[in-house]
Amino acid sequence: MDGIDDRVAAAAFRRLVEHLRHRRDAQNVDLMGQAGFCRNCLADWVAEASAEAGEPLSREEARRAIYGMDYAEWKKGQPEATPEQLARMEASVARNRG
Repeated sequence: MDGIDDRVAAAAFRRLVEHLRHRRDAQNVDLMGQAGFCRNCLADWVAEASAEAGEPLSREEARRAIYGMDYAEWKKGQPEATPEQLARMEASVARNRG
């Protein structure tokens, strides 16, 4: 990132991941609806960056790094998305496609 040391950026990223692990009440569908990204997006970005660095992680390994557990285990504790949440997410995804 422009003007930010890689160590500082990495520390901020680790703090974001810890925050998201703690805030299990912030559902992915809500994150997507409001911010246009979610934990799965972060995991995908980690997997892509690891491949670019020559140390590829699978999508499941990257998800485990973000969620702090297997994705299937995390998903068990999440409620089903409401139609309203899904509509906000779809609108956000459409905006991101531009």
